[in-house]
Amino acid sequence: MQPLVYFYPEGHEAHRQAGHPERPERVEAIKAALRQAGWWEDFPKLAAAPISPEVLQTVHHPAYLSMLRQTCQRGGQIDGDTYTTPASWQIAQQSAGGAIAAALAVWRGEAQRGMALCRPPGHHAIHGQGMGFCLLNNIALAAETLIQNEAAQKLAIVDLDLHHGNGSEEIFWQRQDVFFLSVHQSPLYPFSGRLDETGGGRGEGYSANFPMPPGSGDEAYSKVMDELILPLLERYKPQMILVSYGFDTHWRDPLGSLLLSARAYGQLISRLTAWADAHAGGRISVFLEGGYDLEAAAACSQAVAAALLGRPWDDPLGPAPESEGTLWRKMVARARSLWNI
Repeated sequence: MQPLVYFYPEGHEAHRQAGHPERPERVEAIKAALRQAGWWEDFPKLAAAPISPEVLQTVHHPAYLSMLRQTCQRGGQIDGDTYTTPASWQIAQQSAGGAIAAALAVWRGEAQRGMALCRPPGHHAIHGQGMGFCLLNNIALAAETLIQNEAAQKLAIVDLDLHHGNGSEEIFWQRQDVFFLSVHQSPLYPFSGRLDETGGGRGEGYSANFPMPPGSGDEAYSKVMDELILPLLERYKPQMILVSYGFDTHWRDPLGSLLLSARAYGQLISRLTAWADAHAGGRISVFLEGGYDLEAAAACSQAVAAALLGRPWDDPLGPAPESEGTLWRKMVARARSLWNI
């Protein structure tokens, strides 16, 4: 069994728009950082897996898929934030297929861990619309593939991006086979992910949101992981953890106001990895979402890979230069009450 497998999106540079923060350099900075650490050449690079039509049309409405293909053909905008180029339809399918490949390799026992450098990202894409730089919901397509094609019954998506993963939540909102957990800055785009958003219909109690006020940092995230996320995973007992990895929580990121360090981000992944080892056969994969500072991209991605491999690592960027706030404590207390933890 391989200790770690990667998906790298060959040719992703053709999906770009001048001046846009979601740019090819994000992935290239990560690749360079992993190579510098000595954690790139020795690990296999997966080819994108095919996406079955049944999975694709479960996650996304056929009308949206048709519109997306047509928009990509002319290189138009999905919305004011979300661009396409004539290459974007193929690249988006490749990104989702790479997420599926990373999930399948771990699920089937071919690899201990998976790390998919998905680009474009995916967690804002809802059933019927792309948004927030996202075209197809990569992590949702990976989860749905495991459910439809691999007989998975209970999966957890843990979203650690700066922004609420509204697309992933909406897609599984009324379902019990995927437990969605998100910790994110609030208020901030997409202005969803309230503490009282816990799922609907049969999915009531299978979505958990932990909105963090600006100025939250390493201590806040450590508390949320230890006192909320891990106890809820223990309660749900997923067969695999899929992590939406966004490094825009880092204190250097230009789009956010959180104060997380790369070291703390690695510790979060370490805790999830340890939980997976103890309770889910070690099955965990991470999938790139947002993050827009290249130095933070390098540091956080090294931290994540070190956590997945169980390797020591020193944070070259260090902690945030300003003190962490304390408003998050009220949210944690309310969340523990809401979830009876």
